[in-house]
Amino acid sequence: MRPRHLLLALSIVLIWGVNFAIIKIGLKQVSPLALGVARFFLAAFPWVFFIKRPNVPLSMIATYGLLIFALQFGLLFTGMKIGMSAGLSSLILQLQVFFTVGLSMILLGERPTPWQLAGAALAFSGVGLVGLHVGGDVTMVGLLLLIAAAAAWGGGNVVSKQISQRAATAPNVLGLVVWGSLFALPPLLVVALVLDPEHFVSSFTGLDWASVGSIAYIVYLSTLFGFAAWSGLLARYPVSTVAPFTLLVPVFGFLGSAVLLGEPLQDWKLVASSLVIAGLCINLFGPRLFSRPQRSVAPPPSPE
Repeated sequence: MRPRHLLLALSIVLIWGVNFAIIKIGLKQVSPLALGVARFFLAAFPWVFFIKRPNVPLSMIATYGLLIFALQFGLLFTGMKIGMSAGLSSLILQLQVFFTVGLSMILLGERPTPWQLAGAALAFSGVGLVGLHVGGDVTMVGLLLLIAAAAAWGGGNVVSKQISQRAATAPNVLGLVVWGSLFALPPLLVVALVLDPEHFVSSFTGLDWASVGSIAYIVYLSTLFGFAAWSGLLARYPVSTVAPFTLLVPVFGFLGSAVLLGEPLQDWKLVASSLVIAGLCINLFGPRLFSRPQRSVAPPPSPE
């Protein structure tokens, strides 16, 4: 990977990791569902008028938007508001990798490898450790909502696989984000107006600069720039080269929450993080790290 692309990859995962602390700042004044509505409204408009819709059925784009945007971020924002620190949120959400594996097995008939199963067991043991430390900046409801958000992301990944298989050419990731945001907007808006109309309206009256800045960061840096730049890297390099950078997201998530929010980093958080990241590494690198090199066998001599 060229140095400038390496710097770009590191910048993207830094943006995504710090994004969790920025979300926490935004949630101080804006309700979770209102933050979701603002995010997807600004991610969809006016871009939907200029970016071509992916050449797949609208029903698939709608399902993608509902799962990976409306459901995932509705649960994520609510869980972080109820009780989940920014650093731990960045960690728990990475379980989407294993939910993707499980749902692909159920819905697509794909068979998980032993490395994927071992990685999942190790990662979920880290989540179990988080569950043993409920209290303070961690609540059980918040933890369960974050796990559900990771499951929704996994479901969206499965739909994304189906979209890639259905499309004649590789779909434009930015187009999928913009059009998926368009379909995520109505359900979030309806739920916000039905369940909490007063807080929804008050969230947008008298916004301070911290809230405006957090919304701008979430929409323009994390969503639009992040996904567009990431898709550009995937177009230039193999997935096996680009994907490992996502392991740094929770690292930057914990660092960002410590610097911007002053969140403490206790020993048990370090242990839980190590278990989850180790599980992700086994899932990603297991076959290459632990497989035995095969001996080269000389081909039989050809008959004269």
